[in-house]
Amino acid sequence: MTRSTHTLTLDHGTLDVTVDLFGPEGHPFLLLHGGGGPGTVTPFAGLLAEQRPARVFTPVHPGFDGTARPEWLTDVTTLAQVYVQLLDVLDLRDVAVVGNSIGGWIAAELATLGSPRISSVTLVNAVGIPVPGHPIADTFSLTPVELSRLSFHDPSKFRFDPSKLTEAQRAVMAANRAALQLYAGPHAMADPTLTDRLAKITHPTLVAWGASDQVVDADYGRAYAQAIPDAEFRLLEDTGHMPQTETPEQFLPVLWDFAEAHATDRPRH
Repeated sequence: MTRSTHTLTLDHGTLDVTVDLFGPEGHPFLLLHGGGGPGTVTPFAGLLAEQRPARVFTPVHPGFDGTARPEWLTDVTTLAQVYVQLLDVLDLRDVAVVGNSIGGWIAAELATLGSPRISSVTLVNAVGIPVPGHPIADTFSLTPVELSRLSFHDPSKFRFDPSKLTEAQRAVMAANRAALQLYAGPHAMADPTLTDRLAKITHPTLVAWGASDQVVDADYGRAYAQAIPDAEFRLLEDTGHMPQTETPEQFLPVLWDFAEAHATDRPRH
């Protein structure tokens, strides 16, 4: 893994984005982490780059893991614009965009912007839209242990002991939580305008969903897929909110096969 920082310029101003890269060559993936921070995707990024010819770029959402966030960056829509600019600065093509949870929301917003650098989009237990009758769990009212119970098919394999955290780790978790609350916005982790904009997506899209997710249930995922033209829906058995963490051996071939089926740029750079 190599880490780099890129200065981006948008209409709002400039900002620095930290990006971790796994893999020396192959199909480029932009892997967007969820509210738990970059650690929720780092092991999977390494696994994907190890098992497939892939270069996996995992940016740190500004404000997470001690990174700086400019005052004007307060919502997912603007963050998606940041990542469009990042793809330009990195000069990537044929990019498979993948996002989990709020990272899936960012990926959906990114897809609505229609960058020609993107060849496919995979939304993994994404949030971001209101679905009547299928509310998103209020994660901010839950303790980490309670959230773990909702997030995993088998929580016993992912036991969380807050007493073992160092003060530095507690500080990072608090900062991540504050950044997540800011990006989540005033509508309970959703943007009421997003559903209509999903109809504009032209990129091939896969909606992959852990069948045991109690943060956002599978019918919520089906509604997400139905809102995107020609999107595919794939249910992942014995899996909760974070397939890349709980069942990577099941999720990885699903993701890879979809990305490869819709690759556009050969030979790859």
